[in-house]
Amino acid sequence: MADSYFPRWRRQSAAAEGSVVGTDERLAWPQMFAMGIQHVVAMFGSTVLAPLLMGFDPNLCIFMSGIGTLLFFVLVGGRVPSYLGSSFAFIGLVIAVTGYGGHGPNLNIPVALGGIIACGVVYAIIGLIVSAVGTRWIETLMPPVVTGAIVCVIGLNLAPIAVRGVSGSNFDSWMALVTVLCVGAVAVFARGMLQRLLILIGLLMAYVIYAIVTNGLGMAKPIDFSVVANAAWFGMPHFTAPVFDPHAMALLAPIAVILVAENLGHIKAVSAMTGQNLDRYIGRAFLGDGLATIVSGFAGGTGVTTYAENIGVMAVTKIYSTLVFVIAAVIALVLGFSPKFGAVIQTIPGPVLGGVSIVVFGLIAVTGARIWVVNKVDFSDNRNLIVAAVTLVLGAGDFSLKLGGFGLGGIGTATFGAIILYALLRRKPTQGPVA
Repeated sequence: MADSYFPRWRRQSAAAEGSVVGTDERLAWPQMFAMGIQHVVAMFGSTVLAPLLMGFDPNLCIFMSGIGTLLFFVLVGGRVPSYLGSSFAFIGLVIAVTGYGGHGPNLNIPVALGGIIACGVVYAIIGLIVSAVGTRWIETLMPPVVTGAIVCVIGLNLAPIAVRGVSGSNFDSWMALVTVLCVGAVAVFARGMLQRLLILIGLLMAYVIYAIVTNGLGMAKPIDFSVVANAAWFGMPHFTAPVFDPHAMALLAPIAVILVAENLGHIKAVSAMTGQNLDRYIGRAFLGDGLATIVSGFAGGTGVTTYAENIGVMAVTKIYSTLVFVIAAVIALVLGFSPKFGAVIQTIPGPVLGGVSIVVFGLIAVTGARIWVVNKVDFSDNRNLIVAAVTLVLGAGDFSLKLGGFGLGGIGTATFGAIILYALLRRKPTQGPVA
């Protein structure tokens, strides 16, 4: 009997409680809902931070992340556990093509949207090619040493953003460390479902502590809850139509290569964690991500990518059920229609969100290293050693390059650098004796 397009998610037995939850399994619905909330929390920092850095509407981007995740879920037949959120790979070039000053709404968003759509089209075409001819050519360009380095670099490149966000004052820095300790304490000392909700529970603990020492003891700026009281419960997202400018499209379209590397690395990481070979879904995953980026661009949202933050959560919780991501996506859709939710999120203190980001970005970096370990990358081979070493420094140092009107930030130079360097250092096969 042929497999159905979607899995038949079976309920994990009580005897197996606490063990790994596979992609085609589920927990009790209350637990699944709690895990969905945690994945929303995990993606939230970056899915909101990226649009804020580019002058996009964060509430709309949350909404489009839900749309994109559901589209991805359908394209891969519910077989690949991933959440799609705002991609950081677009930030540098979007700022460049729009001339965004860094404060308030970006008035030139339509120009960037045309470029984001062009990137999505290129990405979707790559997905169709991979679906038709297989992944071997992609894997030849991006073997585990390359994909592991790229995934690791994403975490390292984002690290300064998290650290800068909690360095405004001595109090902010200490509060970020308290948040890290809260998450760490839940991860190590909690048991059962509490441990699996480590990000969410740790954030709530730190939020309460912050409120006590500020609103209660007056030690720093208190949380302002008036914005929540004044916000409406329901409201439509603010959609924006794209403008197709050839220059912006030419600049943003090559970002598809970075997204391919990210997505490939993420799928390899999930394959390693679940023990399932997901290679046959790579083409569909690229296509789903590309179509989600196109849809987001037409609505006024950022380009999207499979989120390493959520893969980091899966690595800790060992819950890989793809249904969790449907729940998370639906929650994101509902939240996108609620200005009051956006106001609640605004009350999360920067040091608390920054502390959670430190943990999550670190988990991303470690996930890249895990790809090396699981695939037994040989670092006694100087080629692997040089590729990994150079890639990590380019990305962590945010090394930028400009060629004419085209520019690459740290993640871009690290991605292309790793691919090109590996290809240049490839050894020629040893020829046998001539007959």
